Amino acid sequence: MTTEVLKAPLVVEFPFTRSLGPVQSAFLTGLREQVVLGVRTADGRTLVPPVEYDPVTADELRDLVQVAPTGTVTTWAWNPDPRRGQPLDTPFAWVLVRLDGADTALLHALDAPGPDAVHTGMRVRVRWAAQRSGAITDIACFEPHDSASGSEVSGHDGQFASMVTGIVAEARLDYTYSPGRAQTDYINALAERRIVGERCPSCRKVYVPPRGACPTCGVATAEQVEVGPGGTVTTYCIVNIKARNLDIEVPYVYAHIALDGAGLALHGRIGGIPYDQVRMGLRVEPVWTEGGRYPDHYRPTGEPDADYETYKELL
Repeated sequence: MTTEVLKAPLVVEFPFTRSLGPVQSAFLTGLREQVVLGVRTADGRTLVPPVEYDPVTADELRDLVQVAPTGTVTTWAWNPDPRRGQPLDTPFAWVLVRLDGADTALLHALDAPGPDAVHTGMRVRVRWAAQRSGAITDIACFEPHDSASGSEVSGHDGQFASMVTGIVAEARLDYTYSPGRAQTDYINALAERRIVGERCPSCRKVYVPPRGACPTCGVATAEQVEVGPGGTVTTYCIVNIKARNLDIEVPYVYAHIALDGAGLALHGRIGGIPYDQVRMGLRVEPVWTEGGRYPDHYRPTGEPDADYETYKELL
C-alpha cells in the first residue's frame, strides 16, 4: 500500500518592533524627507547606509553627512521572478549602488526593462516613494540616470522637526512543506483520533511525533506504536502575552506532556483548569478539535498526580 505524500503551504512569520539609535533614526527620518544621510569616519570615509560604529576601528560614529541621490552601480544580479514583499512586482535587478559622496554601496532594486539594460558602472538615481514613512522602502527603487556627475548636495546635518524612533521589521518565509513518511503516518493517525510514535530498534524509546530515525542512536525507525491518549505534565510555563491570531485569553499554560508509552514529551496547551492550578505530575488527556484533526488542548483527567519517579527521565 502506497501512502499519499502530504503537502501543505506553510508560513513562518515574525514581525517585531525595534527601537532606533541616533544614527539609524536620522537615516530613516532623512529618507522620509527625501534626504540620504551617511556617517563620516575618523579617516574621512563616508558610510552609506550609516552605522553607529566604525567596522574597521570600532570607534563610535556620530558625524552625519548628506550624500547625493545619484550614484554608480558597482555590481548587480537580475531577478526574473519577483516574490511577495520585494520592491517591484515586475522583473528587476538587485544592485549595489555607491551614491555620489559615499565610499560604500547601498543594496536596492533597479527598475530596468531587462538584463541587457544593466551594467556595472551605469549611472542611476533614487526614485522616491509617493508615500514615505521613515523606512528603507521610502526609496521605491533606483532608475537609470544619464548624468555622469553627481547631484548637488546641501550638507544636511540630520536634524529634523520630528524623528522616526522605531520601526516594525517584517520577517516572513513562505514555503511548501512535505512531512515525509513518518510524520505522514502520524498526521493520518491523528485524523482517526489516535496518537502514534515509532520505536527505536536500538534504545527502544518511542518518539512522538515520529521522525523516521532515532535522534539518539541515529538508526532508522519503522515499528509503529500507539501511545496515550493520556499523559503527564512534566514541565510547563505560564504565558502572559497574547499572541496574534490566537484567540486565547491570557494567562494560559503550555506544557511538556509525556504521553503514556512515549519516550519523549511533546508540547501542548493545558485547558479546563485555572492556570495557577497546573502542576508537574498532573494527569491530562486530549480535547480534539472540531472534526478531530488534532488535539486542541489537554485537560485534567481527574486521576491522582503521577509520582515524580515515573516521569523524571522525561523532563
